[in-house]
Amino acid sequence: MTVPTSPTPIFAFAEEIVERLAKSDPIFATGAGITGYDHLLPDFSTEEQHRYRDQTIDDLSVLGTLPVTNDVDRIAQEVIRERLSALLTLMLHDEPRRTFSVLTSPVSEIRQVFEMMTIESPGDAGVVRQRLSQVRVSLDSWRSALRDAAAAHELPATRHVTGVADQAQTHAQGAYDEYARRVAEATSVDFETSGLREAAEDAQDACSELATWLHAELAPQAGAKEACGAERYGRWATYWTGASLDLDELYAWGYQDLRRINTRMWELAEQLLAGAPSLVAVADHLDQDTSRLIVGTDALLAKLKAFTANTVEELDGVHFDIDERIRFCDARLAPEGGAAAPYYYPPSEDLSRPGTTWFPTLGKTTFPWWREATTWYHESVPGHHLQAAIAILAIERQSRFHRLAGWTSGYGEGWALYAERLMDELGYFTDPGDELGFLAGQALRAARIVVDVGLHLELDAPLDLGVLGELGDCSGRRWTPEMAVALLEEWAIQSHEMSASEVDRYLGLPAQAISYKVGERAWLKAREDAKSRLGDAFDLKAFHAHALTLGPLGLDTFAAEMSAWSGDL
Repeated sequence: MTVPTSPTPIFAFAEEIVERLAKSDPIFATGAGITGYDHLLPDFSTEEQHRYRDQTIDDLSVLGTLPVTNDVDRIAQEVIRERLSALLTLMLHDEPRRTFSVLTSPVSEIRQVFEMMTIESPGDAGVVRQRLSQVRVSLDSWRSALRDAAAAHELPATRHVTGVADQAQTHAQGAYDEYARRVAEATSVDFETSGLREAAEDAQDACSELATWLHAELAPQAGAKEACGAERYGRWATYWTGASLDLDELYAWGYQDLRRINTRMWELAEQLLAGAPSLVAVADHLDQDTSRLIVGTDALLAKLKAFTANTVEELDGVHFDIDERIRFCDARLAPEGGAAAPYYYPPSEDLSRPGTTWFPTLGKTTFPWWREATTWYHESVPGHHLQAAIAILAIERQSRFHRLAGWTSGYGEGWALYAERLMDELGYFTDPGDELGFLAGQALRAARIVVDVGLHLELDAPLDLGVLGELGDCSGRRWTPEMAVALLEEWAIQSHEMSASEVDRYLGLPAQAISYKVGERAWLKAREDAKSRLGDAFDLKAFHAHALTLGPLGLDTFAAEMSAWSGDL
């Protein structure tokens, strides 16, 4: 890729921030493809968190002094300001160290980063060995921060401490050994004499020791309180969405949208299983349909890759112009011990590592495709992969900070959910089962708003909610985790395992779950406003190209920028 020869002061400052971030957070560096840090892991100590907080304050001060030379600069400055300000608010209240769960903690982040590393040569094996030897040091630094959090009475609820402990124990039972053996085979080095075995065993021992400590010492100090409350929730909502939200309006809208989606789900249910007593019964019927099953993980990965490749072929040149360099999106099995939902990692900065979707099998070997088609539009193309990879290429329109560190969940997850709906609008869910899978995903995201806001703000359920399985009539009752699980099972037809994992996720990461539907609503509004404003001059491909080239933005900024769009490519 061509780098501008004379960056503006703001672009140069963005570069400086990214380089410092890579040095302080080697996990970020590996994910972004910034070389020189793959042998290291982060320092998670309180002291390092406070150093980063002070650096962020300084960066915001410097940012305000830099000249803005054009619209590209203006957006670049706003992205840095908005992201750093939202993060600083969290850091000033010690939110990063007091908020963790199986979805996001050093335990899962460290394990995942090894899967992002290059393993082709004996030299690569040596780098892996060095990083494996840092697992203990890095986890110990986090343990020290947790001690500080406990002393300040800032631990999350017990379920999150024990959940991460169980996750660490899963990793301790051979996860690093299995990975190190793969590295040895891929790089043609001896597993024993290369030091990989010893380093992997030490990493596993460190995970085991952390798991024991979390269970025995930290969990008894954690509280039973699950809700974070309105003040903390508001801080996290701003961070995840970059928007000012009316939570009462959002809660009511989320519930109405859930009911709208469920109405259509029941119409499809009658087509798929006449007289079905419940949506769950229809889902069970589809799950047992052998014509809809993919058998074996090899077949699953082949299906996912082929599905994405076919989608690229059909959309390219029609609704998007997809650069040859980003047409491929990989699919891999997620490491054991993580959350139950699939996820995506962007390509490296130099595109040497492709964008990758990750599928958690949860020990299963058969997979009902009717549930997964919509998910892969979300995770790959036209969803996350297209959005993230286009940002990587937009080197003249987006600063390096914007492209590599400016991710905003409302924009990114909103786009991915919009991408699912776009594929429905374009007629890609002609099979009623596949459409039901799409709507189940939509219902899940609408239900997230209801239960995430409801649980954390300790609200009463809607007065017409009705019966939720064995819990009976839950109308008007104060939301509980059990009610939330039942809602996801019955209204969004998620498995019990998935529903329980989702509720753990919501309780452990306030307001992240609402960013999907909040973001989708912003994308749909931007499109409808543009259609109304431009009339016959509106072009859908041009809308997509402009909005994606803008790159990740806080949703308030995104709305303002899109309202000024003239319709040009």
